[in-house]
Amino acid sequence: MTAVIVEDENIASKRLANLIEELAPEIKIAGQITSVENGRHWFENNPLPDLIFLDIQLNDGYGFDILDTLEDHPPIIFTTAYNEYAIRGFKYNGLDYLLKPIDKKDLKNALAKYKKSFTESDKSIDDAKFERIKNLFVKEYKRRFMVKVGNQFNTFSVDDIAYFKSHEGIIFLHSHTGKQYPIEYTIDQLEEILDPVHFFRINRKFMISVKAVIEIHSYFNSRLLLKMRPMDDEKIIVSRERTTNFKKWLDL
Repeated sequence: MTAVIVEDENIASKRLANLIEELAPEIKIAGQITSVENGRHWFENNPLPDLIFLDIQLNDGYGFDILDTLEDHPPIIFTTAYNEYAIRGFKYNGLDYLLKPIDKKDLKNALAKYKKSFTESDKSIDDAKFERIKNLFVKEYKRRFMVKVGNQFNTFSVDDIAYFKSHEGIIFLHSHTGKQYPIEYTIDQLEEILDPVHFFRINRKFMISVKAVIEIHSYFNSRLLLKMRPMDDEKIIVSRERTTNFKKWLDL
């Protein structure tokens, strides 16, 4: 069996390839595509693979733009940082839809679905099945946080939050009014429970709200320097490996 990976982030592409080799060594990676233009050229000059791993948002367009040039295509496992494309993805014969960062267990389950599909005579998605699939991706994100203020507890809506910051092993909620409160979450957990349309993790320490971004400046080593409201004591910098997705996030 052969597979193609369409992913514009080199680190993410290599990680996915390594996971596939570990979980399904019988699948050979026939190509690793980094852009829409590169993808169109690859499919024009190579036989169709048995499976496509497709990132939806690429530097020069959408993964869907590659699929639209093909008369037919094999099953697709979508890999993306955004869940709002799930329904459209399944209309392209999507087999599964994995949100980044890709969980090893989720990938294993997706590969199991792929292998099982060989034994199914009817691969079409009827209306009832489509509705069940759609419901899987109507995810409820956290809308409020309860924090301790003195001897009492207050509730903060996510709309009141400018960013979250990790400091000496503790995560602090920073409100738009400049207040900060410790919370019992990790940055990794926040990345899972907050709506990715409104919050983005820019580095190992900060998870920010789009409403808090005032200015964006180029910074050395292909990074970005942010001016936020409220300001923080340290420079708020988008890491190099997250810069591309950060720009896409702001352009939603």
